Amino acid sequence: MKRASESPTESIPTIAVIDDEVDIVDLVEAYFGQRRTQVLTGHSGSDLRRIMGERRVDLVLLDLGLPGEDGIDLARELRRTTSVPIIILSGRADTVDKVLALELGADDYVTKPFELAELYARARSVLRRAQQARTTVDEPCMRFSGFAFYPRQRRLQARDGTTVELTSGELQMLEVFLYHPNRLLSRDQILEWTRGRDGGPFDRSVDMQIGRLRRKIETDPAAPQLIKTVRSQGYWFSANVERLP
Repeated sequence: MKRASESPTESIPTIAVIDDEVDIVDLVEAYFGQRRTQVLTGHSGSDLRRIMGERRVDLVLLDLGLPGEDGIDLARELRRTTSVPIIILSGRADTVDKVLALELGADDYVTKPFELAELYARARSVLRRAQQARTTVDEPCMRFSGFAFYPRQRRLQARDGTTVELTSGELQMLEVFLYHPNRLLSRDQILEWTRGRDGGPFDRSVDMQIGRLRRKIETDPAAPQLIKTVRSQGYWFSANVERLP
């Protein structure tokens, strides 16, 4: 496992690049490293676990086709244990793989071969959204339906006082609803606010993220009372949100 020279600062993001193709790792490391990015590299699941155990990581670029361990399983493990943003790198253009990766909580999916400039732009976009979600809110607490959301800590507290574990994508989705309650939101609006781009007619990432969020905040996800579907129009967050100073 190779690493760029280590002189990290708070203003320089740390990105882990995990891919079994050495040439791709070297190219990404060189390109990102020249653009004020701390790059940690590896070629396997064990490398990724070592990196995550040793360093704070702001973003993971993860290949699906790793030897001995599928990237989907690694993405699932990351989502179970951390909220670090994930961009999937894959030579698989199959829609099923993309849908599965997004459903597991990946923040973006890039198909090989890719342009380094585009990959860098996508990484910057994901990092920017994660940073904005942490810093652009002033309210220390937002209460709704027995839940308490603490934006600065990026923490959702349940009715019984326990912390509800949310992925970065689920946190962004929740924030959209908390800042736009009792209002019809189209899928394209939600996609633009959470992923920074317009959604195509077959982009199911909004629906998948909402389905996952419902399972964590609804009493009965099959009959949601908080995040309601408005047929052919979008979604409606039907909760009164109280912002406390």
